Parts: sequence; structure tokens; C-alpha cells
Amino acid sequence: MVERNVGQMSLADGLVRAPRSSILDEVEAVVDWAPLRSLLGKRGGDGAGNSSYPAEVLLRCLLAGIWHNLSDPALEAAIADRLSFRRFVGLSLHDQTPDHTTLWRFRQELAKDGLIEKIFTEINRQLEAKKLILKQGTLVDASLIAARATPPRKARKDGEDTPPKPSADRDARWGRKGKKSVFGYK
Repeated sequence: MVERNVGQMSLADGLVRAPRSSILDEVEAVVDWAPLRSLLGKRGGDGAGNSSYPAEVLLRCLLAGIWHNLSDPALEAAIADRLSFRRFVGLSLHDQTPDHTTLWRFRQELAKDGLIEKIFTEINRQLEAKKLILKQGTLVDASLIAARATPPRKARKDGEDTPPKPSADRDARWGRKGKKSVFGYK
């Protein structure tokens, strides 16, 4: 299988200017791709079949998908549609984009060869050497919204055996933020 020749820029690529302010452009400026290329090695074999994409192009596709939290079909669409993605992965406007099954098979091949962890270790090493930190987190908003239904009645403490009356809204719960208690939703 022969490797495709991709990234040959045409006149159309020169005329179309995408703003160079995306996170992918910042990553491009920071990461040294030569050690990653040596980790990947030659991925395609000789013989009959369609030409394959260069391993670096497929790796860049996978990284763009991870950093933008995209599924493989959504990544395929983003690469075909967004100029910043095409520029980052190294595809010109006339190059065909890898389909989602190609991306999936490449990810599986990397996992089988044990390269995923090595690639991320190398990227993190480079970012740490340049005093950059890559973190992922979740923002949780603890806003309390009062329910329209009345809160359930509490059981009496004077020893009566009457159970508490349930609320009309079974999804609402008591919540506390600071010193304020609210019957409703988080």
C-alpha cells in the first residue's frame, strides 16, 4: 500500500485565508512533531490496495478530535468542513478527508501496538518542558431552583405515628447552598 501525497497547496489554498487564532494553531506552534513521527514509524505496508494516509495526518486528526471532544463521524465532518482543521492535519482543499472508519481503524492499530500512551506521554513531556499545562475538568453549577409544589410536611415530633405527607412533585428534593435551604432542583 502506497502512502498518499497530501498537503500539496494549490492556488485556492493560498486565496482562502482562515483566521490563525484557533487552539489547533497554538498547538501546532508548540509541539515538535519529529519525535511523534519516529514513534509512529511507517504504518502502511507494501502491496495492492488503496493508498493510505500518512500516519502523522491520521494522528493529527485523532488529536483534533480528542481536543474538541468529537466522535469519529463528527470529526470526519469537521475536517471536511473547517479550514482550521484541514490546516492543522495537513490537508489541502482538494485532498480527500479520511472517513470515520479509517480514523477508527488507525486508533485501534495504535492501541494494538501500545502507542497511544507513548504518544500522549511525549506530548505531555513537550508541554511540561515549555511550562504549559493541559487539564480537563467539569464545571458544575450548583444553582438551586425552587419547585412550584409545596414541600412535604414533616412528621410530628410529639410521638404521633402519622407518616409525613409526600410532595406533589416527586422529582424535587431538599437542597442546601450555604445557609439557605430550598425545596426544588439543582
